[in-house]
Amino acid sequence: MILKTAEEIEKMRESALIVSKTLGMLAGEIKPGITTLALDALAEEYIRDHGAIPGFLGLYDFPNTLCVSPNAQVVHGIPNDTPLEEGDILSVDCGALKNGFYGDHAYTFAVGHIAPETEKLLRITKESLYAGIEQFRAGNRVGDVAQAIQKYTEAEGYGVVRELVGHGLGTEMHEAPEMPNYGRRGQGKQFKEGLVVAIEPMINQGTRRIKQLKDGWTILTADGKPSAHFEHNVAIVNGAPQLLSTFDYVYEVLGIKSTEEDPYRKAIAS
Repeated sequence: MILKTAEEIEKMRESALIVSKTLGMLAGEIKPGITTLALDALAEEYIRDHGAIPGFLGLYDFPNTLCVSPNAQVVHGIPNDTPLEEGDILSVDCGALKNGFYGDHAYTFAVGHIAPETEKLLRITKESLYAGIEQFRAGNRVGDVAQAIQKYTEAEGYGVVRELVGHGLGTEMHEAPEMPNYGRRGQGKQFKEGLVVAIEPMINQGTRRIKQLKDGWTILTADGKPSAHFEHNVAIVNGAPQLLSTFDYVYEVLGIKSTEEDPYRKAIAS
């Protein structure tokens, strides 16, 4: 577990916000008819124009800038030339490397109008992210975050993916500790001041079970039902969770009003 200084956390915030702005730019482009390859090209250009390097491109030999996972795909989908359709959902996971530090977060978008039950899956998954963030405090443990997410989503009958987890973040994309979305309170590594993690619930409408395509990357639900994925980068500052990433840029484009991030924003000096 590599703890970060205040200066390093500010560098990480810069990387995270490049990802946030990239997702915001993409929010205006995600509509029926566009391909995920087109979105990928836009994201790579945007990240490079903002002085950063795409964090996923070439990482573990991944071939693209974005992981794009529609509908029953959970994560790690590879961009392709299939147009998105009305009623789809699309998880967009993006990374950026700047000043030696990574930013990495994700948002699941509705493509046009989606079914009410799918809309609920997205809402509950995103709410579970903040339930987990609330437990990311000095002195708490990995299991406290994990149990908060699991309890919130399983209460709605959803499946919590076990095989894929959040992670520590820093000069490497994946650092200790692993941050699962299921577990028991009081278990696992204890959080300390300066820890930065990516918390990312991956929640299925049906079974928690998953399978992998032959491409070696794409993960999808075993029953073919939709999956949602939301991710934030969070640091422990003065013992409490502080967001380095934000969905504000997405919400500005989509016309969404939200106060969900307010408790976790950086304090502004008066």
